[in-house]
Amino acid sequence: MAKQGGIGMLTATAVGLGAIIGAGIFVLSGTAIAVAGANAIIAFAVVGIVALLVAAQLAELGTIMPRLKGAAYSYVYEAFGSELGFITGILLYFSYATAISVVALGFGSYITSMMGLAEGAYAVYFAIAAIGALSAVNLFGVKSAAKTDSVLVAIKIGILGVFVIAAFWIASSSGINMASNFASLPDQQGLAPIFAASVVIFFAYSGFQVISTFVSDIKGGAKEGAKALMLSVFVSMVLYILIAIALLMLVPASKYSVSQADPLSFALKYAAAPSYLFEIVDLGALIATASATLAMMLSASRIMYQISEDHLLPGIFRKYDKNRDVAGNAVLLSSGIAIVMLFSGNIYTMASISNFGLLFSYLLCCLAILHFRRLGKTGSFRTPFHPYLSIAVIAALIIFIYGMPREALQLGVVIILLSILVYYAIREFEGKKVVKVRLFK
Repeated sequence: MAKQGGIGMLTATAVGLGAIIGAGIFVLSGTAIAVAGANAIIAFAVVGIVALLVAAQLAELGTIMPRLKGAAYSYVYEAFGSELGFITGILLYFSYATAISVVALGFGSYITSMMGLAEGAYAVYFAIAAIGALSAVNLFGVKSAAKTDSVLVAIKIGILGVFVIAAFWIASSSGINMASNFASLPDQQGLAPIFAASVVIFFAYSGFQVISTFVSDIKGGAKEGAKALMLSVFVSMVLYILIAIALLMLVPASKYSVSQADPLSFALKYAAAPSYLFEIVDLGALIATASATLAMMLSASRIMYQISEDHLLPGIFRKYDKNRDVAGNAVLLSSGIAIVMLFSGNIYTMASISNFGLLFSYLLCCLAILHFRRLGKTGSFRTPFHPYLSIAVIAALIIFIYGMPREALQLGVVIILLSILVYYAIREFEGKKVVKVRLFK
């Protein structure tokens, strides 16, 4: 019988939605439009489908190993051992720590807009304050954070509905030339801009993996966790497409910027919307980005804890409050890294940096599915059309990695190299035996 945890399936879905929606709709939707124009709608749909297929892989792995808290890292560690597990874990942890800063910067940008302050340093100051406050919430534990998130998600989905309806009303009643709004600039046309937008959009769907870090706490066990994974991605995809259409109805595609972290607020200002809409949407954006930051912190801290629990990091990160179900030191370290990453560049660059670790970990998870199926290990949820679907997702992820911005690729490669050096330096220092494997007969 599956263990009956303390979090319901819908609450778990809300945690995933909280991470996905805040990371993408309120923060990166304008960036995607700036890169691909109206074709960003296609990018959101394509990436949504790929994310749904990735979620299926993680859902199966979660039912095979429901007790693990490290998400993709744990699955790779169990499938391929400590070397590849360590590299994947460090990349994935850094990815989520960076994601905290991306979403927190969105929070800072919206509150800056709400208060009528000039963009710039104020957004960063508010982001730092948000990271500090939400770290404290995380320290109260996963169940407290998850219950808080479910309330926030219900509110912000309602506010997104208000924004979509308002956009249709404003566009139809004010005589906006929507054909002109949906017209893309020359550099936004063709497959290349769609691909470039897809690379950054993948970050917007990344939050569903947070569910994998607390599958054992979900009522009904891993099978209900698998449902939560799939449902959170599907609902998010529908919302992303609707919001992208609404943004283009209000503002020409050419007016959006890659560094813009508050696209919904910008769209309402541009369309001279009533002030009460600003207040409603800005409030929703603050709630959304706060809950997404909360979920990213939860994910980062649990991944760090699991790496340490596997004795691949110092024991200081194994300190775990069982009553609150929280790894306090890992939460504090994640928050510190997030604050530093706020100064690494604009929001497009930060999201791309975060994407590298995510895509790398998803790629290895697909390989892990092939590995476990070969060994005859399956869970209560099984990815359909095996192995063809897993192979197709692997190909898609390789293409996405290849198309990432140079800065993200360079930093990702540096982290991989440093992880290899650190791993083998510690192994040598500890005098661990070298494992030799014969690949061919």
